[in-house]
Parts: sequence; structure tokens; C-alpha cells
Amino acid sequence: MSNPTMEVATFGGGCFWCVEAVIQRLKGVEKVVSGYAGGNAPGKPTYREICSGLTGHAEVIQVTYDPAVVDYVSILTVFMTTHDPTTLNRQGADRGTQYRSVIFYHNEIQKSQAAEVLKVVQEYYDDPIVTELSTLPIFYEAEGDHQDYYNSNREGRYCLAVIDPKVNKLRALYSHLLK
Repeated sequence: MSNPTMEVATFGGGCFWCVEAVIQRLKGVEKVVSGYAGGNAPGKPTYREICSGLTGHAEVIQVTYDPAVVDYVSILTVFMTTHDPTTLNRQGADRGTQYRSVIFYHNEIQKSQAAEVLKVVQEYYDDPIVTELSTLPIFYEAEGDHQDYYNSNREGRYCLAVIDPKVNKLRALYSHLLK
């Protein structure tokens, strides 16, 4: 039985493996599901179709969390400071609209809070934040081998080179929010 007080947030900032690895370490986060949202192709897209950049979908995560333990603003602040929200359609070597920085809000409260976080966090960046703020379209869960990727592949080159530094930054900046 699920907890009726749980809330859901959806956002993406490059490869969903990176964002998933960071957010799932926060206290109050019950579940993180990697997936796709924001595209225009009909039907459920596949990873291969997303990687082509032709569907318009972004790699995103959908987070189920307990707002009594961690609030939406805190989750978004961690998200916005552990990826580069100033690069359009790019994170590191990953390039294309599928890697865009995006916050898909579920309701007007999330929209308002996300807009405020974007304003506050902008003060910490020299370049303008280009994170898209849009209402949540259909969310499609990614294939099973994309779920819990970092925890299942910690010794892989991508995890060591790309995800470890993000997790280390999380630990350095937000130890008080970690499980």
C-alpha cells in the first residue's frame, strides 16, 4: 500500500543515470524511476529512439518523495546545483534535446516553486539558466536496464568518470540531506 502523503516530481538534466544517482540518495526519497517525457512521437518511445534525438523526448526521472522529510524546493535546489543548467541541450559530452535541463511540474504549486528556485539559483551561475519549465506531459518509464543504473554498475567507466563526481559534489554540498 502506498503512502497517501507522498508527492511526485519529474525533471531531467542530461543523462537520467546521473540525475537518478544523485536524487535517490536524499532523505525522504522513496522511489526514483528513469524515463522519458516531453516528446512528440506517438506511443511509448524506446531508448534507441530517444538517443536519435528525433522524438523530442528528454531523459528524465520521476521522484516519489515524502514532503514531511524533504520538500520540493530542496529536491530542485539539489538538482539545479548538481548539473549544469546553463548549457542548452547538453551535459558534458552528451548532446541533443534528449539531454536538456527541464522541470516538468505536476501542479501550479510546483510551477511557482520551481520558478522561484530558478531565480534563486541563477545568482550562483555566471551564464543564464536555460532550464525548461513545462507542465508534465506523459511520462514513459525507461527500460529495466536503465533503472538504478549507478548502484548496479558502480565500477563501470561511465559511473566512475561521470556519475561519481556528481555524487561527490552532492555529499560535499548537501550532507545534511542525505540518507
